[in-house]
Amino acid sequence: MRVVIAGGGIGGLTAAMALHAKGIDVQVYEGVQHLQPLGVGINVLPHAMAHLDRLGLLDTLLPLGVPTAELCFFNQHGQLIWREPRGVAAGYPVPQLSVHRGQLHMALLAEARARLGDERVVSGHSVAGFQERVDGRVAVNVVPRDQSTGFEDVADVLVAADGIHSTIRAAFHPNEGMPHWSGNILWRATTRSAPFLTGRSMFMAGHLPHKFVAYPISEVGDDGLCTVNWIAELDRSHFGLSKREDWNKVGVLTDFLPRFEDWVWDWLDIPALVRGADTVFEFPMVDRDPLDRWTHGRVTLLGDAAHPMYPIGSNGASQAIIDAFTLADLLSGTADIDAALRAYDDERRPKTAAIVLSNRQHGPERMLDLAHERAPEGFADIHDVFAEGEREAIAAQYKQVAGFSLPPK
Repeated sequence: MRVVIAGGGIGGLTAAMALHAKGIDVQVYEGVQHLQPLGVGINVLPHAMAHLDRLGLLDTLLPLGVPTAELCFFNQHGQLIWREPRGVAAGYPVPQLSVHRGQLHMALLAEARARLGDERVVSGHSVAGFQERVDGRVAVNVVPRDQSTGFEDVADVLVAADGIHSTIRAAFHPNEGMPHWSGNILWRATTRSAPFLTGRSMFMAGHLPHKFVAYPISEVGDDGLCTVNWIAELDRSHFGLSKREDWNKVGVLTDFLPRFEDWVWDWLDIPALVRGADTVFEFPMVDRDPLDRWTHGRVTLLGDAAHPMYPIGSNGASQAIIDAFTLADLLSGTADIDAALRAYDDERRPKTAAIVLSNRQHGPERMLDLAHERAPEGFADIHDVFAEGEREAIAAQYKQVAGFSLPPK
C-alpha cells in the first residue's frame, strides 16, 4: 500500500511516522520550501502523548517543553475560580506537554526524515490536485514551488493534511469560502519571565471575549526565568477582518494592552508580562463548520483540513495526532482500503465535530463566563457563585467530549 500525504505539519508528519511504523509506504509533500519553527506555545494532551509514546518519541519531545501540572481558572481580579491537576499529576500515565509549536514541529520533521528517509518528506512541493483512476488508485498532481515542471504520483490513498485552507478539501467543497471568524482576535507571544504559581501551571483568566491565557513552555534557566507563552483575547468584530489569518502578522500593543492594564495581581503582573515580549503576533479566532463526510473514495482529510477548531481546550494538535494513529491502525488492520477509510471517517469525524461545536460554546472556559455573569466584581467565596459540583461537571463534560477522561478507579 502506498499513501501520499499532502502537508508536512504536525498532523501530516505524525501520520507519516505512524503509517511507516505499520510497514506502509508513505510519501509526504509539503508546499513550504524551508520549514521554520513558527508559532508560539501549544499543549499536547495526554491521550495524544500516549500515541506519540507508541513511536518512542517521548524522550525526544519531553525535554522541549514543560509537563503541565495543573489548569487554573481565574477572574479578571486574579481570584481563583477552579483548579484541577493535569497530566501525570492527574493520574495519566504520560504527561500533558506545554511546548513551543515550532520546536515540536521541527522535532517531528527531523524524526520523520530520519525514519522514512529525506526523499520521503519533500518540501517545496504542493499537492495541487488529484484524479481518481479507474483502478481505484489516486493520481496526485504535485507542483514544485520553484515553478519547475510538475509531476504525477500515484497512491492507494491520498491524505489531506494541508491545513485550514486545504486545497483538497476545497476540491470537495468549492463554495465553502473563508473560515468562520468568531469576531475575536488573539494576540500571542512568549516572554522570559519568573515562574508563577506551581511553575508548571496553565491558567485562563477573565471571560470571553476579554480573556488572558498563560503557561510556561520551558524549564527555569540559570537566570531564574522561564519562557512563558501567553495569549490575550478581545472581541474585535466591530473592526472587521481585512484578510485571511497569517501566523506572521505582527500585533500592536496599543490594540489590546489598555484593556489589561489593571490586571496586576499578587502572583502575576499581566501588563509587565506583555511588555516583556520581543514580538507579538495577531491571529483571528477561526474555524470551519463540521463536514458530513471526510472520505471520498481513496481521498480523506486529517487535522486542520478535516476539523479546524477554535484554540479552546488545547485540542487542535492533539486531535490531529489522534487522527493520524487512528488512520494508521485502520489501514494496517485490513486489506480492504475502502472499508478502512470509511471506518476512519465514522470513528473520527463525529468526535471532532463535537469538539468543534463545544469550543464554539467556550468548552470548559464556560466556567469563566458564568463567574463573570454571576459575580462581575469578584467574590468572597467561590461557593457563593457556583452550586456544589457545578464546576466539576463542566470540567468533566469537556474531558469526555474531547476524549481524555480518566477511567473510573
